[in-house]
Amino acid sequence: MDELHPLLASRWSPTAFDPSHETSEERVRLLLEAARWAPSAGNSQPWAFIVGRRGDSDHARLVRHLAPSSLRWAADADLLIANLSHRLVEGTDWAFSEFADYDLGQAVAHLTVQAHALGLHVRQFRSFDRDGLHREFGVPAHWQVTTMCAVGSALEPVAGTPLRERRDVSDLLWPAAERSLSAG
Repeated sequence: MDELHPLLASRWSPTAFDPSHETSEERVRLLLEAARWAPSAGNSQPWAFIVGRRGDSDHARLVRHLAPSSLRWAADADLLIANLSHRLVEGTDWAFSEFADYDLGQAVAHLTVQAHALGLHVRQFRSFDRDGLHREFGVPAHWQVTTMCAVGSALEPVAGTPLRERRDVSDLLWPAAERSLSAG
C-alpha cells in the first residue's frame, strides 16, 4: 500500500460522528463541486443531491426516514446527503439509463475523496426508507433515491477495532483474468 495515494489508503467509513462538529457552507460547496467534476457517460451528469446540514429542516426530514440501524450513528453527522440518479435519458428512446447508477457512484466517490482531503469522513449507506424519501422531497419517478451519505468529523473507532478490511487484489479478478495476469 506504500504507493497507493494516502487519501485512498487512509480512508475509512466511521459509525460514529462528532455531534458538535460543523462543516462550513464553503466546504459543503467544495464537496458538491468535487462531485460535479466526476466523469459520466456522454457528460450526462445524471445525479443530484438532497443535502441536509445538522440542525436544518432538510436534515430533520432525512433523519425521519433512516432505518434504526443507521439512525444510531447517522443523525450525528454534520451532513446527510441523499444521492439521486436520473433514470431518464432525454432525447432517446431508452426506457431507462443503464449507466446512471455507475455515474452517480463516481460522483459520490469524488465527493468522498474530497471530504477526506478536508479532514472529513463519509459513510455511504442504504439503510433508509427510499419510498418515504421520494414522497418527502417530491422526487419525480424518473429519479431514484439510490443511496445516502453521512459526512462529518469521525469519532475514533473503539480501540482494537480494525479500521477496514479488504479482499486481496487476486480475489477481485475473474478466474480467466487472474490466469492471464499471472501468466504474463
